[in-house]
Amino acid sequence: MAACFTLQSTVFCGVLRGTFRSPGHPFAAVGLRLISNASPEEKKSVIVESTEEYKFVERLIPPSRVPDPPKHAGTTPSGWTPPADSPPPLPYMIRRSRMHNIPVYCDLTHGSRKTTLVRKVEGDIWALEKDVKQYLKEAMGKELPTQVNEVTMTLKVKGHVDNELKEWLLSKGF
Repeated sequence: MAACFTLQSTVFCGVLRGTFRSPGHPFAAVGLRLISNASPEEKKSVIVESTEEYKFVERLIPPSRVPDPPKHAGTTPSGWTPPADSPPPLPYMIRRSRMHNIPVYCDLTHGSRKTTLVRKVEGDIWALEKDVKQYLKEAMGKELPTQVNEVTMTLKVKGHVDNELKEWLLSKGF
């Protein structure tokens, strides 16, 4: 058995190197010529599509988007709060992120500059800035500087006030 295997591997390696040449065709290898002369039944292969096995493949494909969250009647055990059923009647709207969270983020730049960023603002961003300034003045006792970017529709507030802004936006119904 071992001798047969070594003979077959020697012939195969020789065919790949081109040492065994056919007399009629100087560039054709004998082993490759025999393989190419397969019977017509073997050449015609039929592709059969099976829809039954696709369910096993389908579960391996990652979802194309994050599914909608299930309905909750308040805060979940993880602390996530669903948005209100209808948006509040305000001149601005703050959309949730793709993971269904409120888009308020802390930022630390230049080592010690702390800012809070409110993203995904739609509508009148100046009205949002006015309401945020008024709320933070009541909550913090002082007026914090803000910066509005109309191109990216973001609002920056000086300091880390993300928890206060998230609670305020949740109470508004976003």
